[in-house]
Amino acid sequence: MADRPLTGRVALITGAAKRIGRSIALKLAANGAAVVVNYATSKADAEAVVSEIAAGSGRAMAWQANVSRKAEVQAMFTGAEREFGRLDILVNNAGVFFTAPFLELTEEQWDTIMNTNLKAQFLCAQAAAPLLKRSGQGHIVNLSSLGGMLAWPSLTHYCVSKAGVIMLTRCLARALAPEIQVNSVAPGTIQFPAEAPDEDYVRRAPLKKTGTGDDIAEAVLFLVTSPFITGQVLVVDGGRSISN
Repeated sequence: MADRPLTGRVALITGAAKRIGRSIALKLAANGAAVVVNYATSKADAEAVVSEIAAGSGRAMAWQANVSRKAEVQAMFTGAEREFGRLDILVNNAGVFFTAPFLELTEEQWDTIMNTNLKAQFLCAQAAAPLLKRSGQGHIVNLSSLGGMLAWPSLTHYCVSKAGVIMLTRCLARALAPEIQVNSVAPGTIQFPAEAPDEDYVRRAPLKKTGTGDDIAEAVLFLVTSPFITGQVLVVDGGRSISN
């Protein structure tokens, strides 16, 4: 049990088919959790994550849902409870990212960012809360971003959405206590194999490197196994937030 601290628990990770979400799903499964792998359009990738978890003797299922739509969110949590009988962990990871100069930013682009990055986290937290309360050890981890703390003019829409996630985290930590702990992980630049290195980030970050999906997954694991942390933002950025 000590080696697999999440044995007997069930986790749902949004946007878990690829990149950071995939890393989190595999990490929680490796530590004993049964996992619901949410995806919007990447069915084959989500099924590959489920297969990888099953190959390691874990339990997992893929569930398609647009997490910015309430009916689809509610159906997903109902399905998760039906399949696994409980829910202990929600990781709100699904998000989108694109640049747009402020004066050229469209209403449609603004709404896309807000719906996926912020509204979806509200909907999922609200739907998950009754299940997490019954768990007796409920955890929500919201993925925010370094962009929620730094001002990036070509990413105004993104920065505002992630700043909203940080405040949502703080409010939920109070609203859902004491049964549910709510925290956030704020990644800096995370890069995956075959991606060109972000040389500007590496130059600015004190640790002189970008992060990996596993760096974020480790931070999530730390938070969902902690009994005494809530309302906090864990910045995982190689020190970029303290540099010029």
